[in-house]
Formats: sequence, structure tokens, C-alpha cells
Amino acid sequence: MVAQTAPEVQVQTPVQVSRWAFSTADYHRMGEAGIFKPGVRVELIDGEVRIMSPIGALHAGIISALIAVIVPQVGKTATVFVQSPVQLNDYTEPEPDFLLLRTRDDYYRSALPQAADVLLLIEVSDTTLAYDRQEKLPGYARAGIPEVWLAVADSDREKQVVERYTDPQDNQYATKQTFKRGQSISILALPQITITVDSIFG
Repeated sequence: MVAQTAPEVQVQTPVQVSRWAFSTADYHRMGEAGIFKPGVRVELIDGEVRIMSPIGALHAGIISALIAVIVPQVGKTATVFVQSPVQLNDYTEPEPDFLLLRTRDDYYRSALPQAADVLLLIEVSDTTLAYDRQEKLPGYARAGIPEVWLAVADSDREKQVVERYTDPQDNQYATKQTFKRGQSISILALPQITITVDSIFG
């Protein structure tokens, strides 16, 4: 009986693909050069230029409600940014829906706000909930943003909630609280300011 040898198995080494990480300086030069199409909203996340989802009526309405209920209470105790950039590190510059920042005499004209300037960051999450939770929240935690709200803009009124994340540790938040309709939520850095969940969602 002739012994048969097993066929030789060839193991292919996975191809290592290198990616170029754009810095915030690269990102700004690209914008100045007109590389991004007019009207297309983009942001820089971990060195990658991400195309942002178009803003629908529900999303825009919730942002308007946030402005209406928060800004009058804030007064001059903080600076408000709406859908404007914040530089978290040399490779990440998102554009959150709503920011409360430490006051600065020049209103951040001379330089964009940094992570240390942020008192509260809010994202309106309608079509972007999974992305906001899985991609953006870890980045906010790594940057040390002290408080993040996700306004979950579900089409079902009963599922419209505000998720509050605090106590950033490494790439996650140690504390998560969920506020439903009929409840109120205060800003940790400005505890005198209280907002009802119903005032956000209407």
C-alpha cells in the first residue's frame, strides 16, 4: 500500500493596507482649496474625512428647540456653538449639533475651541444613533469631554429620550442616564439650568 502525502497548504499572508491620516491642518487646507463639494457637510474623525448625513426637518427642529430652551438660561455664563467644529486632537475635528463652551473674550474667533473648553456637547441622533454611540462617543470620552447628551429623535414619541453620558474614562463613559418624557435634566457644569425632555422633542 502506497502512503499518500497530504497536499501542501499554502497560507496567504494578509495584505497590510496603510491609510493616510489627515491632520486638522491638512483638513483645513483641503477646505481652503475647495476640495469638498459645496453644500456637502463633512467632519474629521480619527484622520478620516467623514460625510455627514443631511439634516432633516425633525433634526433641525430639535436643534431649534435646544437653542430656544437653553440659550436664554445660559446668558453670559457660557458660549453657544451650533453645528460648529471643535478640535479634539490633531486628527479629530467633529461638528456636534450643540456645544456649550467656556466663555472667551474673542468668542473663539482666533482659534477653534478645544476639548478642554467644552462644558456640554449634544448630538441629535435620528438616522445616526448607532454611529453616534459606537464611533463618536468613544472619541468624546478619550478627549475628556465631561458631559455628552444624545437626543434620540425616534419617530415613536415613547422612544424619544435623552441619554446623558458622564465620567469619561479612557474611551468610554462610566455613567449613562436615560431621561424620558415627563422628566427634567440639568447640566452638570451649570446646575442652575434645567431642561425638560418634552421641551426638546415638542
